[in-house]
Amino acid sequence: MHTGRRSPSPTAAPADTASQPEDSVESSDLFKGRRELIIRHNQERYVLRITRQGKLILNK
Repeated sequence: MHTGRRSPSPTAAPADTASQPEDSVESSDLFKGRRELIIRHNQERYVLRITRQGKLILNK
């Protein structure tokens, strides 16, 4: 017989803090008033830009 009750939902597992970076950097500290910056990673060049809407775009 169906009682209309739902079984309790499982509780969320705690976040894996080992995979989360401990330090953070403010984007304003990186950009220093500019709209784009160059990032070199594994001998590749990437451009990180701030859009007009204030979002970040990373292009190779």
